[in-house]
Amino acid sequence: MGKTVWKGGVVTNLEKLKENVNAITLLTSQEWEVMSTVIEDITVGKNGLFLAEGTVCNSIAFVCSGVLVYYKTQDNGNEVTTDFAFNNDWVTNNHSRLNGSPSHLSIRAIEETELLVIRQKNLNVLYDKIPALERFSRVLMEQAYVKLVQLSLDLQTLSATERYIKLLQNYPEVFQRVPLYHIANYLGIAPKSLSRIRNMAFPGRE
Repeated sequence: MGKTVWKGGVVTNLEKLKENVNAITLLTSQEWEVMSTVIEDITVGKNGLFLAEGTVCNSIAFVCSGVLVYYKTQDNGNEVTTDFAFNNDWVTNNHSRLNGSPSHLSIRAIEETELLVIRQKNLNVLYDKIPALERFSRVLMEQAYVKLVQLSLDLQTLSATERYIKLLQNYPEVFQRVPLYHIANYLGIAPKSLSRIRNMAFPGRE
C-alpha cells in the first residue's frame, strides 16, 4: 500500500481507509485481513480517467489523495461537471455499477490521484464474508442519494451567489485545486458569471 506523510508521521493509505470505514462500522482485524487481499492501490495520473463514459463501472474507490471530477460530454463537445471527489471521498457510478449498464458520465483525475480500489466482483464476495460491509455500503448509497437530491434542490431554490458560498463552505480548497470552468459548470453558471460572483461576494479576492 502507498504511504501519505502527515504532520503526525507516515500514515498508510490502508490506515486512512480504516479510519473512514470505522467512522461508520467497526471491522475486526481478521475482517481487515480478508478485505486487504482484494484492495488495489492505484495511481491515476493528471487528466487520467477512472471511468470513461460509455463503459460499465466495475469498481468503487476510496480517494487517498488527489481530486476527481464527474462530467458529462455533450454532443457539441462541451463538458458539464456534475460532482467532485476530494481526499477521503468515495468514487463510483452507482447506476452503472449496480445495473451493469454503460456509464452516462466520466470520472477524471485533475491532479495525480491515489485510489484504493475494490472491484465489484470482489465486493460481492466481501459482503458474504463481512456482513458489516453491507451496512457501510448502504450508508454510502444513502449519502450519495442525499447529496444528489440536495444539489437538485439547491439549483432550483438558491441563487448563484448562494450556491457559490455553499460550495466554498463544503469544499474550502476547491478554487485552489479545481479549474474554474469545472466550478462554473457545477454551479450551473457561465465562467464570466462566476468571476463576477466571486468579486461581489469577496471584493478584491481572486
